Amino acid sequence: MRKKFRISLLATALCALCVIPAGALEYTISAPADYLFAQATSDPTIYEWENPNVDKSKNAALIAPGFGTPTSYLPNSGEPLTPNLVTGVGNVAVIGGTSAPSGITGAVSGTAQYPTVDTGSVTTQQTPAFTQVTRDFYFANGSLGTIKIPSIGLTVGIYEGTTSAAMSKGAGHFEGTSIWAGNVCFAGHNRGVRNDFGKLHTLKNGATVTLTTALGTRNYAVTSVSKVLSTDTSGLTATAHNQITLYTCVENQPAYRWCITAVEKAG
Repeated sequence: MRKKFRISLLATALCALCVIPAGALEYTISAPADYLFAQATSDPTIYEWENPNVDKSKNAALIAPGFGTPTSYLPNSGEPLTPNLVTGVGNVAVIGGTSAPSGITGAVSGTAQYPTVDTGSVTTQQTPAFTQVTRDFYFANGSLGTIKIPSIGLTVGIYEGTTSAAMSKGAGHFEGTSIWAGNVCFAGHNRGVRNDFGKLHTLKNGATVTLTTALGTRNYAVTSVSKVLSTDTSGLTATAHNQITLYTCVENQPAYRWCITAVEKAG
């Protein structure tokens, strides 16, 4: 009898355990460590607006300046890949803080200059002149011709490029500038073994500069002798009229250059 009572009591206790609600039990769940499953998907990058109206065509491309030239280390320096185009929008000059190319008059700062109609006639801009250097321009000695300036007793050969190698032989022709029509540009040393341009700064307005190339001989008259910053390349701009521009260093002033400009003589 006592044994049956114990069995009945045990059965009663088991039944009581079965009816205890699950919510009465306590559970502990640990959160996973950071990035256990995956990295965060948010993008912390800060994006800035970029002007989409930037000319990235060949019209804005630059030919790198020669090694060792005054502007070779400067960003955005070099000669235009298409030098026959006036700086601006397409081939229409836009004057914004810089002087207009020679032959363009009446420009207003920040505006483009367009043809004007007057009593049936149309006036248009003059197109800059340009003659590309080709192998036909080279003489047997490797030069492109000569420069003569009688007033300072100068006769010097001209060679393509403004590298040390080119200017060790004579005056260097700025690559990307014209060799005959328009603005023809050269550089030369003013001291040392090649002291070709050492007296350029003594030239007076009206002095004669003679250029001889495979296309013939042309005489120019000096119109200006000025000291410019070594970073100023405005003198290399193509022009509609025939002009010669000569550059050389300023003694003991590495930040400056002498710039001599001469225009073709009439007749």
